[in-house]
Amino acid sequence: MKIAQVAPLFESVPPRLYGGTERVVSYLTEELVRLGHEVTLYASGDSRTSARLVPLCREALRLDPGCRDPLARHVCLLERVFQDMPGYDCVHFHVDYLHFPYLRRHPHPHVTTLHGRLDLPELADLYREFREMPVCAISESQKRPIPWANWVGTVHHGLPLDLHRFRPGSGRYLAFLGRISPEKRVDRAIEIAVRAGLELKIAAKVDKADEVYFRERIQPLLRHPLVDFVGEIGEDRKGEFLGDALALLFPIDWPEPFGLVMIEAMACGTPVVAYRCGSVPEVVEDGVTGFIVDGVDQAVAAVERVGRLDRRRIRRVFEERFSARRMAMDYVKIYESLAWSARRPRLAA
Repeated sequence: MKIAQVAPLFESVPPRLYGGTERVVSYLTEELVRLGHEVTLYASGDSRTSARLVPLCREALRLDPGCRDPLARHVCLLERVFQDMPGYDCVHFHVDYLHFPYLRRHPHPHVTTLHGRLDLPELADLYREFREMPVCAISESQKRPIPWANWVGTVHHGLPLDLHRFRPGSGRYLAFLGRISPEKRVDRAIEIAVRAGLELKIAAKVDKADEVYFRERIQPLLRHPLVDFVGEIGEDRKGEFLGDALALLFPIDWPEPFGLVMIEAMACGTPVVAYRCGSVPEVVEDGVTGFIVDGVDQAVAAVERVGRLDRRRIRRVFEERFSARRMAMDYVKIYESLAWSARRPRLAA
């Protein structure tokens, strides 16, 4: 098939450091190429891919201090995609809903994976207005706020099997990886580690929107001798960081749409201790790949038990459920269904 992948321009594909959506787009694009499809990636010019790259800006907008209006860049991105669209069997968007008004008036086989939370009231109004747009979820939990949307599938994220190697050790510390924000609850992770008497290593980015929260609420907690704030790390350090951990702490306080870091830990054989929010029960197999908890007390008790879990089994579960190939093949089924529906002759009224 001739397939277009349309990525946001805020980060490169894959991102240099943090960036969940762009990372997934990269894994999907590369696996589609390996499966023999003709793939074009619309992304920032510093992206790296084996597909045909159409660069819409010189570098990722987050790294460009001269970019003051990222929306303008994305409008140009979509205009280029619309011009090229007749050349593709299916176009896969990862830019939320910006393209909906155009495709309502000029339909072409396409699907949009929704990567973010959907429980905001204004989003319900938007997706109700564009109810015919085919959308794909990354978890069943993500769909709950708008179950009436035109869902054409649910595809869990996947990783290349060789991205992170299995590490059989039992781990020496607890890990927190991701982003410092109120909903990610690194403060809970610190409390869990301190009560368990274990070192906590925090590898996380701080967005501009969260700088005040970080400075006022989190920075004072980093002074504890059991806390080591590593900062933002790249893909080259992530495997060692997760693989050498006793467990990943994922004490979230929001309806997490997926939680890529959970399967990154599982790829290393590292158990996950996660709060029962959002997609967590779909991703973590309680008592197998980690423990699902409902509070700090349960989390501390879970940390004391993670050493009993079979890290090789955790890796096997990852390979069976969360590979990039499985993800790509799930999407190909959706592309084929949408392309076939577009070619099917319509009966006269």
